[in-house]
Amino acid sequence: MSQTTPPLPKTLPIFPLAGVLLLPTGTLPLHIFEPRYRNMVTDALGSGRLIGMVQPRQPEAAFPAGSVDDFEAVYPTGCAGRITDCTETDDGGFMISLNGLIRFKIARELPLEKGYRRVHPDFTGFLRDLEIDLDNDPQFGARGGAGQDRILSVFKEYFSLKGIEADWSELVEWPETALVAALSMMCPFGAGEKQALLECTEADERTDLLVTLMEMAVLGGRDGPDTDTRVTRH
Repeated sequence: MSQTTPPLPKTLPIFPLAGVLLLPTGTLPLHIFEPRYRNMVTDALGSGRLIGMVQPRQPEAAFPAGSVDDFEAVYPTGCAGRITDCTETDDGGFMISLNGLIRFKIARELPLEKGYRRVHPDFTGFLRDLEIDLDNDPQFGARGGAGQDRILSVFKEYFSLKGIEADWSELVEWPETALVAALSMMCPFGAGEKQALLECTEADERTDLLVTLMEMAVLGGRDGPDTDTRVTRH
């Protein structure tokens, strides 16, 4: 763990958000406006600045009315992110940026705190996330050969299908880990597909899955939900 990495907490607030994926090294902008999540951000800013992003299995079940001990309503694996930027809005909410730090499994859900959900996170299976060093990660363009040509071709076809704008001369200079994380987060895949990308154990496995999902979309020619139509590195 680097000196800039905050200590891993025993208790973590979670933010169930449908169709939203956070990965280690990724940056996720969020507009926080609901009172319970304003409370969550305020508390996080005062204690480590970490929030866990999780996907609900069904959007309407993300905040169950029943026992909070039953966390089956959300996927059991999420990603903790550190608040690196926070601006208060005129309506009393926040605009925040979360930098993906480390994935976790939900070991146990705790009673509600000021309206938001909290868990005991288990980080033990994901400690390698803390070792990612983008400064020493090879650029995507350094992959070279037929493998890179195939991946780049699929990326371009998928972007054309979805109407996404990108500067390919810039993207090939990104660290491959950061590029794959950014594309996995911003592309309009389904919840199950995003969860599969989150749970990949190796970087190459995530790259292969991302390419496969894009190939399936291109071959099917199906439209996905609206997405941000620009790719930028934060």
